[in-house]
Amino acid sequence: MSENIIYCYSGAGHCLDMAKSIAKKLGDTDIVMMRSFPAVTDARGAKRVGFVFSCMGGGLPGDVEEYVKAIQLDPDAYRFAVEQYAGYLGCGLRKIDELVHLDYWNAVPNHSTAIWLMPHGLCFPPSSVEEAERRIDRKTMQIAAVVKACKRRSKRPPKGAVFEKMSDFFSKTHASRVKTFAANDSCVGCGTCAMVCPRGNIQLENGKPSFGVNCMGCLSCVQLCPMEAINIGTITEKRERYPNRRVKAAELAQEVIHID
Repeated sequence: MSENIIYCYSGAGHCLDMAKSIAKKLGDTDIVMMRSFPAVTDARGAKRVGFVFSCMGGGLPGDVEEYVKAIQLDPDAYRFAVEQYAGYLGCGLRKIDELVHLDYWNAVPNHSTAIWLMPHGLCFPPSSVEEAERRIDRKTMQIAAVVKACKRRSKRPPKGAVFEKMSDFFSKTHASRVKTFAANDSCVGCGTCAMVCPRGNIQLENGKPSFGVNCMGCLSCVQLCPMEAINIGTITEKRERYPNRRVKAAELAQEVIHID
């Protein structure tokens, strides 16, 4: 087993990019993806165990809460979590803390990738995409230094009870929203959408994607389509996509990424 493990949920690649940067600072780190049930749940023996994820609808993405419940940790393992969010922290950090009791946590604002609901430019403090990227890079290096030194934070993450209710509401809307997913004539049938769908909800039929109803709302298909051909109704047609330029779609489909 590697000395460190980072469990990561990433939809458009931003959280995976952050997890990779922290892992490079720590060295000897396995990044275990949580887009579906994690391939590694026994983290006993790891010195540091982290969680890097995005705020989704005010809470944790997809089934991340259930995945974290399945993870086994050593009692003396150093535990940390980092969240990326657009306008508010939500309750995700608090939920992780309640499950594993974090030694350290932090959060970094980024542009929202939930473009079916919020404008692409949503980011507090307001900033360009380039400015947000530079801020995240700086903050990630600061966080990585803290984690490497195993420093602790006594303050607990905020509860965010209202965001927990919001998260429950949005999680119930994905099945109805997916009925409006469609690929336009720009689609070239490359299969990227099917590859990155964490629930296998997308199949290629006659060279075009067909969408099922088992959707978690990650929007990886929308964000990572190289032709920007996938839309949710008409609302996303004129909205800018925001995939991470340093993460390849194939990386999101991996189960474990090792960083020396």
